[in-house]
Amino acid sequence: MHYQISVSDPQSHFLNITYTIPEISSDYIEIQLPAWRPGRYEIQNFAKNIQFIEAISEANEKLPLHKVTKDRWRVGTAGQKEVRIRYSYYAISQNAGTSYVDEELWYLNFINFCMYTEGRITEPYTIKLGLPDSYQIACGLPETGKNTLYANDFYQLVDSPLLASETLQQCDYRVRGVQFKIWMHGNLRPNWRRIERDFRRFSREQIATMGEFPETEYHFLNLILPTAFYHGVEHQNSTMIVLGPDDEGEGLYSDLLGVSSHELFHTWNIIRIRPIELLPYDFTKENYFRTCFVAEGCTTYYGDLFLKRSGVFTDEAYIKELQVYMKRHFETAGQATQSLADSSFDLWLDGYEKGIPNRKVSVYHKGALAALILDLYIRKKTNHAQSLDDVMRLLWLRFGKPFIGYTLEDYIQIAEEVAGETLEWYWHDCIYTSEPLETRLNDALAFVGLQMSTFSNGNIQLNVLDDFKAKIQRDKWLETVQVLTAEEEEEE
Repeated sequence: MHYQISVSDPQSHFLNITYTIPEISSDYIEIQLPAWRPGRYEIQNFAKNIQFIEAISEANEKLPLHKVTKDRWRVGTAGQKEVRIRYSYYAISQNAGTSYVDEELWYLNFINFCMYTEGRITEPYTIKLGLPDSYQIACGLPETGKNTLYANDFYQLVDSPLLASETLQQCDYRVRGVQFKIWMHGNLRPNWRRIERDFRRFSREQIATMGEFPETEYHFLNLILPTAFYHGVEHQNSTMIVLGPDDEGEGLYSDLLGVSSHELFHTWNIIRIRPIELLPYDFTKENYFRTCFVAEGCTTYYGDLFLKRSGVFTDEAYIKELQVYMKRHFETAGQATQSLADSSFDLWLDGYEKGIPNRKVSVYHKGALAALILDLYIRKKTNHAQSLDDVMRLLWLRFGKPFIGYTLEDYIQIAEEVAGETLEWYWHDCIYTSEPLETRLNDALAFVGLQMSTFSNGNIQLNVLDDFKAKIQRDKWLETVQVLTAEEEEEE
């Protein structure tokens, strides 16, 4: 399969795309454009951005082309060995899951506009980009020639976003044999020395915790906007992050650290440790699953925890982030009637909208608090000999590394195996029902000398208790797991 992508008029924001399908042996084929993208569990109907489409033979003659669903077409191919699908796509949006082109930038999420041929989704793809000669490419796909990329199959293609411009900035670092690249596009002057130091620290801490990294290289793709923005999406060996405003202040840097650590942990948790309902992805319809509180909640919890363990965050900075999760849950959804499991399922319905009052909870915020409760409970019971770290490592070894998909029951079994007991109270109070979390959360926090207070006006505050024994437990909870080599000590 081959794609040729060009932009004849950057001001129009249209991509000109030719999709070449070789080795045809049937009277017709059906081509499918995805209706949603990994990392965003809602139907997005990318086909609405296609302005024009036609099917052409090798002799440059038009072939019958009929739409059979909102994003699927049937092409009459009788007697044809090769067909070209030519179409235009409007690339005007700048968030972490869209595409955008202008005079200075190509930002492409191939999931938005690339199609696959029914029955041939696992075949390889070559992508030729009609870029200006001065442009540099940032992408997780390997380059096989000038402005030419290669994907092993459609799944890899659409899980590999791209930035290209002549003003890309970058820095590289290596951790435990993995090559990391940080790319920036925007009006800013990055402090690369600080960025490299902090990214190296949290990357090393994550790999030390999980034991190994799924990829040999990884790309942080950053689009920095002049306006306020915060959005990141995980991918196979990269993440696409859109942040703003580009004032180069501490707020921007804190956002960069937080979202980058979160998205890096997704390389294990959802990219490879994937719910069985999403393996493989069905891009034509909703892929319902009840474990997004694991995929997003545990990742949200660990994203900031790794920043603390690695020394990027101070204790005070980390506790401030915990308070943010608590405020976002209790001040907006503390009385919600849905459980975490049900809100995971309903992401496909309205998970990314505000929704009606007191209905759903956030798989990110309540999910992170549920992860914290489980982690601290296991740590208290085992005196830190076991923790949520062990749960995540077992998920990786049993399901992520072999890439076979896990069920909610698998997660329950592993958590109870690590805890050494049944956890019926946890599944009932934190996952399966809408029981208020305050009591369970404060029971867990007391072990590490923290307490959440709720005021009469509904505001939430996280307090540090003056308890020496609890501080020792807090230090054990937040201590690093990595052991530096001599070379890493020299880098520090």
